[in-house]
Amino acid sequence: MRISVGVKAILLIILVLLVDQIIKFQIKTTMTIGESFSVFGNWFQIRFIENPGMAFGLDIPGRWGKPVLTLFRIVAVVAIGWYLNQLIGKKVKIGLILCVALIFAGATGNIIDSVFYGLIFNESTYFTVATLFPEGGGYAPLLYGKVVDMLYFPLIQGHFPDWFPWRAGEEFIFFRPIFNLADTSISTGILLILVFQKRYFKEEGQGTRD
Repeated sequence: MRISVGVKAILLIILVLLVDQIIKFQIKTTMTIGESFSVFGNWFQIRFIENPGMAFGLDIPGRWGKPVLTLFRIVAVVAIGWYLNQLIGKKVKIGLILCVALIFAGATGNIIDSVFYGLIFNESTYFTVATLFPEGGGYAPLLYGKVVDMLYFPLIQGHFPDWFPWRAGEEFIFFRPIFNLADTSISTGILLILVFQKRYFKEEGQGTRD
């Protein structure tokens, strides 16, 4: 039995969301903030941090910054979901549909953190591990949750040379950002669309999904 492209997209979304949330629940309930361990040498580590705002720790200041950001994310995900549904109804490349499904799944995964994690977990600290559904409630109201990040790839570590115009002798790390599977899903979807944009969009509507 041949699986329709719509079903494939839904299965991909479910898979990404399920794995993303399993990893986040495991990290949140077993590690303290800043705790880390090596997976492959020093270049791939699991390091638990929480991101209160946008990607790479950026934030909107003020009392209403966090809920405004979360609501913006929700609107963006609804728009992406609508676009995905439109693509499924057209004869476009299946690769484009799956890329948009990856972006949708990743954005939804981080929204789950922002909307619900403050309600269902207590605070993670540098000394205590969070628990699920704690007595007395969670650490924040609806829409004020923090996104759980843990994937860290410090591929190259060293010091700037003494002759460097600025930051001479200071330590540098590449790649410094800490992210999660949902971020990876979004980045992968966007990257593949950019790489194969001519293939995906040039033949859109010409009657093939291969």
